[in-house]
Amino acid sequence: MTYSFEKISGLSGSTETAQSQVSVGMGLLAGSTVMLLTIIWGTCIIVGKCDLVDSIAKDAQDTKGFSLTESGVSTDIWTSYAARIMVISVIPFLIVQIPQLFSSTSGSLAVLIGLIFSLILLITYCAYQVLQPWIQRRRIDYAKHKHVIFGLLSHVRDRFGRLLGEDGEPDREVIEKLFSAIDTNEDRNISEGEFRAFILGIRIEEIDLDQNDAVDRIMKDFDTSHNSLIDRDEFFNGISRWLRRVVRRRPASGDAGTHATNSLNAFNKEIKRERDLLKVGDQSDEVDEEAGSSKSMTIKAVLLLLLGAVIAGTFADPLVDAVDNFSDATGIPAFFISFIALPLATNSSEAVSAIIFASRNKRTTASLTFSEIYGAVTMNNVLCLSVFLALVYVRGLTWDFSAEVLIILIVCLVVGAFASIRTHFPLWTSIVAFLLYPFSLALIYVLDYVFGWS
Repeated sequence: MTYSFEKISGLSGSTETAQSQVSVGMGLLAGSTVMLLTIIWGTCIIVGKCDLVDSIAKDAQDTKGFSLTESGVSTDIWTSYAARIMVISVIPFLIVQIPQLFSSTSGSLAVLIGLIFSLILLITYCAYQVLQPWIQRRRIDYAKHKHVIFGLLSHVRDRFGRLLGEDGEPDREVIEKLFSAIDTNEDRNISEGEFRAFILGIRIEEIDLDQNDAVDRIMKDFDTSHNSLIDRDEFFNGISRWLRRVVRRRPASGDAGTHATNSLNAFNKEIKRERDLLKVGDQSDEVDEEAGSSKSMTIKAVLLLLLGAVIAGTFADPLVDAVDNFSDATGIPAFFISFIALPLATNSSEAVSAIIFASRNKRTTASLTFSEIYGAVTMNNVLCLSVFLALVYVRGLTWDFSAEVLIILIVCLVVGAFASIRTHFPLWTSIVAFLLYPFSLALIYVLDYVFGWS
């Protein structure tokens, strides 16, 4: 991540010097964001490409070569969420830019509002990172619960041949036969133990099922009287609710049984896709381990942030001075040095790490790689922008970075919106990402040196 020296420079010196230093820092912020979402993003797709089958990348299988549509990477749903969060993180840029759009003189108020909003987003994002393992576990548990629903309804279909009557409504006779099969002691109630024995007997496959959790969820769904027993009416009502969730509205014509079977098959495909996006089979243990070590990881992260702040505070001004001196000696605008050269240096280790990790050609590693890229940009947008806005507000500087803001908005919104609505990225998407980089350079040159935005 680009929490570089320029982010906190501007604390000392004259107002003119501080303004110059913040300008260099904004160039680095924009350049880092653009590089992460174009060059590094596109390279990770190329080095991590696998065969795409039904929009899912097959781990370590790369037989399609450089096919633009049949080769690429795919990620899990959590990576899409990370992209959506990245899109939301650009809101403070919009807030602080509003006075520029209307040539308003209330720039300092917009800077203050943008600062407050970016700090709120920063705190919210950090809280989300802490709570994410818990959220992920809940989603995984719910996906498993839906798989139990499918297993139970499939058992009814396979054993009794139908789910719906001729009128398209749940067949009470069939459901009561299932009730009798589960009620082994024939006391007209199903106990928790009887349901556990039934779930174990139908052998729901393709899932790491926690029997106790599955039974608890079913009992909670069906036992509306809260007496730890399920009678015939509660069982019929519970199965009927599940059927209505699974079986969509029956067409005007057609056999009810066939329609129920088709709906059940569609529900099964939906479950498999959801489980695949959540990576239930591969990541449930990792989530538990992550949750167990979250406290130590949080402490380590805080210490590293403090260490980074000390290092940045020590070397911020000398580095910015070096950029200014190099700019004076070569005649190259300081902004372009910070926009092009410095991001190459500051993001080099992250780029190498991401590329090596993505090259393992697995969906799990691709998901982690792209999540880290989106996370790095998000932190740039909330943490680094908060520092800039605080400097601008405290020192009374001028917020005059319309070109940089526009570039950040374009790249974040294009890549973020694209990545938030899909989980597979064919090879052609890397070409689009690469083209965004020279487009950004050309646009910022035109805006700065032709139209004089900054």
